Amino acid sequence: MDSELTMLAQSASATLVALMATDAWERTRDGVVALWQRARPERADAVADELQSTREDLAADPTAEQELAAEWQGRIRRLLTEQPQLAVELRKLLNDLAPGTDADVTFSQRASAAGNARIYQAGRDLRITER
Repeated sequence: MDSELTMLAQSASATLVALMATDAWERTRDGVVALWQRARPERADAVADELQSTREDLAADPTAEQELAAEWQGRIRRLLTEQPQLAVELRKLLNDLAPGTDADVTFSQRASAAGNARIYQAGRDLRITER
């Protein structure tokens, strides 16, 4: 799967779980279920139930937000792998639900170094000149 769809799944899952505790929840749930309805109609009802269960888990333990988002990232990633054309609809849904986010640009980076190692990371262009 290409990195663009992986990043989209990551952004979508984080947004989805974050919106579970807001007034936009019903719209969020309906939009996500509609995506599954188009791609895998036989799973749409189960996805609606899983969303409700995730929301209840989040209400019971707000510290589990990252774990729950990771679970949904996997589900969304698998859906996008099967139906990559849904990426356009998912981006539109994210932008409608959370206008301040840009699903096309969201990314994360991690690095670790030991000893004399150096790490260079950039979200875009990077020029390193060492002498």
